Amino acid sequence: MTHYIDIFNGDADGICALIQLRLVNPVESQLITGVKRDIALLQKVEASSGDQITVLDISLDRNRSDLDRLISVGAHITYFDHHYAGQIPQSSYLNTVIDESPDTCTSLLVDRYLNGQHSLWAITAAFGDNLVQVAEQRCVMAHLNSIDTQKLRQLGELINYNGYGTQIDDLHFHPARLYQALKQFQDPREAYDEAPEIATLVTGYTEDMEHAKMMIAEIATSIAAVYRLPDTTWARRAVGVWANDLSQDFPARAHLIICPDGENSYTVSVRAAKDHPYGASAFCRRYPGGGGREAAAGINKLPESNLAELIQAFTLAFK
Repeated sequence: MTHYIDIFNGDADGICALIQLRLVNPVESQLITGVKRDIALLQKVEASSGDQITVLDISLDRNRSDLDRLISVGAHITYFDHHYAGQIPQSSYLNTVIDESPDTCTSLLVDRYLNGQHSLWAITAAFGDNLVQVAEQRCVMAHLNSIDTQKLRQLGELINYNGYGTQIDDLHFHPARLYQALKQFQDPREAYDEAPEIATLVTGYTEDMEHAKMMIAEIATSIAAVYRLPDTTWARRAVGVWANDLSQDFPARAHLIICPDGENSYTVSVRAAKDHPYGASAFCRRYPGGGGREAAAGINKLPESNLAELIQAFTLAFK
């Protein structure tokens, strides 16, 4: 019997990508996911020859050795992603749909792969992944009114918000649970209206963002800004969506958000300027645990001793 394994980022892009795939091809699968920054997910996979593995929205480059391991045992892998991949292995066991362009996301790649069968979920993910202009254009193409457009935007942002945290306990819902709750809805507008999990996220998001909006920049110029958040659970939940909000509010400015991870080190979120959405991934890959995509990237487990150098390097890189 075929064993299916679905591996996905715990943010809006990973969850909405898998919803699209499983609405078209429903199967009973093992779910492997985690907080948004937990991307070395292939190391958690034990597979055998003939197993069918789907990977969504995690960097191939950060999972290279385990990908090679799974290929070597004869597992069949389909890999969708938009993060930095590096050299892609050539194997008859591996099918890749990878595009690192700054104006796409994994759910949009899945939408194209499925010939638009569940495009509203892809639009939801694009909003959550801070591709607001792309998502709004897709809403116009889909002839959505302003109310429906706003529902998809808020839903995407809320799903994305739920993925941020150092540990699962920081989140309102385990991403696998949130996926299971939302996959029941063919139309994300109905999920927004009816899923009780979304009502919980609305409350949490509102409270956390009220705290975030009180923060004052440590450095702020017309082209770059640096914020340092406190060592609190709300900050770890809000850091990513707040960074996205800042990039929308100040499109000519790059942003560096530093947040204690509760484990004596720091997580870092970088947003390139919306007007020039390039360089975030390359900057973060200078540091161990760093990576992402052109417009938005991050660093995990940065020691406090590296913070001063990081801030200086950021202001030089995004000038």
